[in-house]
Amino acid sequence: MTRANIIAIDGPAGSGKSTLGKLLAEYLGYLFFDTGVMYRAITWAAYQDGIHFLDEIGMTDLAEKCQIDVRPSSKDDQRAYDVLLDGIDVTWKIRRPEVEANVSVVSAYKGVRNALSAQQRRIGLRGKVVMVGRDIGTVVLPQADLKIFLDASLDERTRRRFTELQRLSRTALYADIYTSIQNRDKIDSTRDVAPLCAAEDAVIINSDGKSIEQVLEILISLADR
Repeated sequence: MTRANIIAIDGPAGSGKSTLGKLLAEYLGYLFFDTGVMYRAITWAAYQDGIHFLDEIGMTDLAEKCQIDVRPSSKDDQRAYDVLLDGIDVTWKIRRPEVEANVSVVSAYKGVRNALSAQQRRIGLRGKVVMVGRDIGTVVLPQADLKIFLDASLDERTRRRFTELQRLSRTALYADIYTSIQNRDKIDSTRDVAPLCAAEDAVIINSDGKSIEQVLEILISLADR
């Protein structure tokens, strides 16, 4: 049996890739790395520095200067990993509403994506990593040992997000969640740089009608074949 050393999981918003990537990493004893945190970190840095999110040149310059690292969790506060921005722990700060509202715009910039892809690749090539995103298998780590494209219908992804928010006692309209995910899909799949798509050699898994446990079992079998 040969275990995949570098695992890339791509997929649209709400497909469950973060939840399943984390569970797979825990099973394997690997670093779980959701690459979206890097775009969140840059968005947070811009907010702190007063750089306008629509300033593509300014955002690109910032992404090229900042050093971001992702390490195994060092604190028992429910974090999946540490996110360090120029050596400072910003793990929870990047979850603030100011970041949530603007990260999609920032992540679409070519210069930002190029700068952060290089940093993601640096971390991924350390090995023993489950890296999750939207262009990992196609752009960041095309040499990954295992590439997975995790998909689900828009209705299924909306239902999951709605249920999650209810569990967290956060109010949201189903229709608003549907529209938000639909808009994110459009941005991700039509952007000029690294649009969302499955790598040619990726294993495509549709999780509609499957439990987390069922999909995780599939992922484990793929990682350990």
